[in-house]
Amino acid sequence: MEIVVYVGGALLFFALVMASVALHEVGHLVPAKLFGIKATQYFVGFGRTLWSTRRGETEYGVKLLPLGGYVKMVGMLPPGKHGEMRNSSTGLFAQIIDGAREAEWEDITPEDDGRLFHQKPPWQKLIVMAGGPIVNVILAFVLLLAVGVTYGNPRSTLVVNTVSECIVPADQADRACAPGDPATPAKAAGLQPGDRLVSMNGVTLTDWDQTSELIRRNLDQPMVLVVERDGQTKELRTTTVITGVADRVDPKKRVQAGFLGVSPVVELQRGGPVETLEDMGSMTQTVFHTIIRFPVRVYQVAADLVTGQPRDVNGPMSIVGASRVAGEIASTDKIASPDKVATFVSTLGAVNLFLALFNFVPLLPLDGGHIAGALWEWLRRGLARLTRRPDPGPVDTAKMMPVAYVMAAVIGLSGLVLIVADIIDPVRLF
Repeated sequence: MEIVVYVGGALLFFALVMASVALHEVGHLVPAKLFGIKATQYFVGFGRTLWSTRRGETEYGVKLLPLGGYVKMVGMLPPGKHGEMRNSSTGLFAQIIDGAREAEWEDITPEDDGRLFHQKPPWQKLIVMAGGPIVNVILAFVLLLAVGVTYGNPRSTLVVNTVSECIVPADQADRACAPGDPATPAKAAGLQPGDRLVSMNGVTLTDWDQTSELIRRNLDQPMVLVVERDGQTKELRTTTVITGVADRVDPKKRVQAGFLGVSPVVELQRGGPVETLEDMGSMTQTVFHTIIRFPVRVYQVAADLVTGQPRDVNGPMSIVGASRVAGEIASTDKIASPDKVATFVSTLGAVNLFLALFNFVPLLPLDGGHIAGALWEWLRRGLARLTRRPDPGPVDTAKMMPVAYVMAAVIGLSGLVLIVADIIDPVRLF
């Protein structure tokens, strides 16, 4: 039975992610049709076609490899100068650009004039290309809001849960206190479980994130704590110590920070749209850092796989790995059913937010590359109007095709590495 639940949870999560991808493509298709752009294909997946049907001028279908999706809009790349498909240069980049431009224009007919993507005004291009990622942002917001409203999210309070007895080196975190180990600053100050932190060095405390940041910044300086105990306030004094802790954005990186030796009570707290947006803001910072270091982190996954090192639970995963984690959550008996559902939905929301932010990267073939081109075209044409110069025309995104091919190769290779790692050495939560 456990295997059935595991497989069912994994397949359900995979199907919901692919549904998110399908809705992402709808976010491109709908505005494209509203603006009169000719769209010939809407597919979920890549490779050989498994099923398709035609409605009007658009073919809808599913392909063999469920690893993404696309909408084929006609005329994405403009012709070269003076309407030419090929220039006189024989360099490698020029050949790549000319080849992409010729392939784009093979199926364009005179009747398509006025319906080509590159002929549309920049603001329409912007809406069409941003529509996909925006759909994922909306899905992430709805999913995370649903969890926040109905179940709640774990929030660290200002009430002390535990006080560490002694300072243990970071590389010996599981070691028990031994005679001669120095007491933690919290223990030396007399902090007790149940104390509510009120202020720190004269700063009124409002939440645990602020408190944690104040502790980190204090390094090895004196600290005056005001706590509430049994209905009365009490002033405590201590000196924090410097230790290596995990970076907030990149947990694999360790940074020097102040250490007090106290952990908070964590409670499930329900929240509405404001709290959800705040959570998404924090997640965005983490995702942004992950995207910046994505090639390096994929390399680390490959290196760990080759050398037999344990998999970093905070490292990147493919859709295969994320689905396996979802199956593990569904089948475990270590958490209650409501916790499983909340974690499942929250994970799906996080995946949608990642899909959105990744697609906003301003490089072709990602949506962000076309968005950047539309913004540059808007600015360039606006400046031309202001200075009464001739309209410079659409931005020639074909010139970025060499970059697009490199990016596509990096994304494809990274996806392959992560899928292999997720099959051979998957991330395990329990």
